[in-house]
Amino acid sequence: MNDILAIWAEWVKPSAGLPTVQWSILLALAAAAGHLVNRYSGLPKVIGYSAVGAFAGLAGFTGAAWPLQGTGLFLLELGVAVVLFEAGGRIPLRWFRHNPMVLVQSLAESTLTFLLVYWLMGLMGVREVVAESLALLAMAASPAVLSRVAIDTRAAGPVTERALVLSTLSTLYALTLCSARAGMMPRGEAGLSSTLYPVLVVLGMSVVVGAVLALTLRTALRVMSPTSENTAILLLALIAAGAALAANFGGSAPLAALLGGMLLKQLNPRPWSWPRQMGTASSMLTMLMFVLVSVVAAQADWSRSVLSLVVALVVARMLAKIAGVALGNVGSGTSWKQALWVGCAMSPMSSVALLLVSQYVAASGPLGRQIASIALPAILLMEVLGAVLATVSIYRAGESSKPWEPLTRGPATGPVHES
Repeated sequence: MNDILAIWAEWVKPSAGLPTVQWSILLALAAAAGHLVNRYSGLPKVIGYSAVGAFAGLAGFTGAAWPLQGTGLFLLELGVAVVLFEAGGRIPLRWFRHNPMVLVQSLAESTLTFLLVYWLMGLMGVREVVAESLALLAMAASPAVLSRVAIDTRAAGPVTERALVLSTLSTLYALTLCSARAGMMPRGEAGLSSTLYPVLVVLGMSVVVGAVLALTLRTALRVMSPTSENTAILLLALIAAGAALAANFGGSAPLAALLGGMLLKQLNPRPWSWPRQMGTASSMLTMLMFVLVSVVAAQADWSRSVLSLVVALVVARMLAKIAGVALGNVGSGTSWKQALWVGCAMSPMSSVALLLVSQYVAASGPLGRQIASIALPAILLMEVLGAVLATVSIYRAGESSKPWEPLTRGPATGPVHES
């Protein structure tokens, strides 16, 4: 691919630069692949996006250099921030007061995931600080993948909602702890016991940025219609500004967006009538995010030496999440069968995990590369396999209003509308 691009660059001189052309073509292929996968297999579009990105990464696509930096890193942060802002806006804190066992489920599955992955990685000879970092990464589920699966399957119900909430909360924990851990790496291999101050700094600054974002939007909603396109543009612009500024003050851009969405939900309980207005822009960012994740993850050093570690991490993570949800299921309002499907639906890993790995690499090159060598293959695997497991869970729970079967009819004679 590099040879082809070098020849192409000799006579193609686009005004926006060759990388822009490459990414435009790649996203067009991803959009087509996502549609075909969903139409003919019933699987979510994200699998098509990931497949195209993985093929491009394995073929040597140079449009996404690792570690991420500059525009690529900002676009990933922006995409994650938009998804987490929407995810945070679906969590009413009053719900936890009436059903505190949901928080118990969340803490149980995240804690068990950390402990089991940390123990297993150490048992397999992984360096302690690397095992600890991988265990923190494993806590994070992917609200982005799960929300796209829910959209493509037209899912609604207690399993879908519970999985989305628990995935969002696990992401909150992982963003806070991993950002603090990455900040401490240059100082040495200190344990988690000495990370309290960095955790408070990351969480505190993210709360401040998130609160400013929420209050600004709350003020705007007093004079602007929630369904207005201008309100959607304002929302995206403010999230972009927060993503650009949060890290500079010691916080986390995705965490600030997540907390901002949660706070805005409390200040304005029904602000979510505008996502239809920002649907195209949000979908474009989400697709770019999935393709970028798979392109970067596919460029990892794939070898047999890390295969067993990747498989062990993935299996331990899945079992821990299922067991953790089950442990906190008593009095949570769901049946044991539903708890099983919730745990399975939390399998995906994607953009948040990649962003955290990028922070580790930026903080400490040698340690970061050891973490990335195991984490990147696991992320790529669980972006695809996790989406399949989440789809199966939703259908087995009976929460999809869309039958899971390939379209067998011939070419449509009228207009086709996608959800």
